Amino acid sequence: MQLADLYKIYLEFPSIQTDTRKVQKGDLFFALKGPNFNGNLFAKQALEKGAAYAVVDEALEDITGRLIFVEDVLTTLQELARFHRETFTIPFIAITGSNGKTTTKELVSAVLSTQYKTATTEGNLNNHIGVPLTILKIKPDTELAVIEMGANHQKEIESYCSYTEPTHGIIANCGKAHLEGFGGEAGVRKGKGELYDYLRAHKGMTFLFNDYDYLNEMSQGITSRIEYSTTNGDVVGNIENSESYLSVKITKGIDPISIHTSLVGDYNLPNVLCAIAVGAYFKVPQEKIVAALESYQPTNSRSQLMQLGTNHIILDAYNANPTSMKAAIENFAKMQVDKKILMLGGMMELGPESLHEHEGIVSLIQSYHWDAVVVVGGDFGRINHPFIYFNTSEEAKTWFQQQVFENTYLLVKGSRSMQMEKIIQ
Repeated sequence: MQLADLYKIYLEFPSIQTDTRKVQKGDLFFALKGPNFNGNLFAKQALEKGAAYAVVDEALEDITGRLIFVEDVLTTLQELARFHRETFTIPFIAITGSNGKTTTKELVSAVLSTQYKTATTEGNLNNHIGVPLTILKIKPDTELAVIEMGANHQKEIESYCSYTEPTHGIIANCGKAHLEGFGGEAGVRKGKGELYDYLRAHKGMTFLFNDYDYLNEMSQGITSRIEYSTTNGDVVGNIENSESYLSVKITKGIDPISIHTSLVGDYNLPNVLCAIAVGAYFKVPQEKIVAALESYQPTNSRSQLMQLGTNHIILDAYNANPTSMKAAIENFAKMQVDKKILMLGGMMELGPESLHEHEGIVSLIQSYHWDAVVVVGGDFGRINHPFIYFNTSEEAKTWFQQQVFENTYLLVKGSRSMQMEKIIQ
């Protein structure tokens, strides 16, 4: 089937599903394949559940006339997303980075949606399947789109840009994340920098945190830019207070004001400044910018401050890498509270650097005083340290439930696969 013909079907049935468990009447089912699954095997089930059509790439008996045969389902999904994208002339803002990209995306979207009909990535659907699905959910009356792009290897961001076609872009930072896939820190910058490459080639605009010299270097040649900073930029702000929650004092870009957020950690300062810079550029009124930032509540185990009895828990267990782990530990160490406990899970996808990076975290931990330190799984189990060690978060949970903590602050952080949030469930 020609892509233009498939697009006509999509316009009639614009709800796309890739999971038969979620299929409803009138959906389009795309039979994706992966190492451990084959959606073609569930095409019949999708149709029986009410899907209007099923897009498949294997020879199947079509007794219903509702199977659409293509060469490759994933490629077709991405090409359909590009076809849909090209029907819009609105700004498309792409966001990537090693740390904080989801929070940045959420803050930017919160600000923009106060003034515009804004489409944005749901949760962290930021991969080769999530990005096209996000684009295909954008409705005709949308005024702005905010697309999050995750990546763990080079050429991945480049591929997303090919069908997202961003007009504006943000690289939050480049840290020690997915070192195994990117091939080291230089590879991370090259991979994330593919967004800048696209903007440079297509005369796009970037919003840039110019406190990071490497971002200035990476973005050379992009003439259209808005800079946010702690010292010198179009938007300038600094930490006013980061005890418990982050408060930011803005001195340039909008009228001077203190913004009191529900975010934990001074490492969220660039994320807040970015949202202000984007909002100011798109002429969102200041009162709406401030209200959006102050009302935003972090979710999904991202820098959430929770209370459990008399104890306070900073749950930052959605993901972890050496850069974000270091920032979280240092921020926690600065908090002026009497009792502090660390519960840290192993960091994944670090390749040959993994042992060294875990040793670095151990050294950092030992430079501060803690009431207790618990480390879980990963390469924490392969190095010498004086801390309490468990293989799994389930084991750590058992230990945690046996303790009697009062008026204690706990930082719970680890890579997604460690499932550190289970400890406090």
